[in-house]
Amino acid sequence: MILRALTMAGAVTGAAGLSQFPEFSQQYMQRLGGAVDELGRQVEAYKADAAAGGLDLDTYLRELAQEGDKASTQAGRIRDTMSRHERLSDTLASLEGAGPFMRARLAANFSDRDIAARAYETFEPAVPATFEGAIFAGTGFVGGWAALAAVFAFFRRLWSTVSGLGRKRTAG
Repeated sequence: MILRALTMAGAVTGAAGLSQFPEFSQQYMQRLGGAVDELGRQVEAYKADAAAGGLDLDTYLRELAQEGDKASTQAGRIRDTMSRHERLSDTLASLEGAGPFMRARLAANFSDRDIAARAYETFEPAVPATFEGAIFAGTGFVGGWAALAAVFAFFRRLWSTVSGLGRKRTAG
């Protein structure tokens, strides 16, 4: 009886947790789009700085890196910004147009910790009133139930094996 209640609690917890994925993924994508836009503006400003000196951006960064420690540090930061912009732009491109089910399949693309942390900070769980939310809730319910049922079955089997060995020793 207690194991059934605990298994049901695990199922309900799974349902409640997974039902939030569609909304969280939507908020993550909105923040990702904002980050890509802002980083894009920064990259364009770097290109304008290079063009003002009559250079392309790569040449500008090489020359900047040779001007001393502070300038070299700045060149490194510009390269990091450009790299992050490229990485986040690729991630956004892979997620754009994807519905909640495809975003779940592509969940590994939710890899930018800063964006995920910011989305989570402002995320407020809600009752899933959409078809997608209901599907995720059902999947979470079955997943939570199955996970706890498997854990309890493992411990039951382990307990019966251990107690069976004890009976054999006392009988012998």
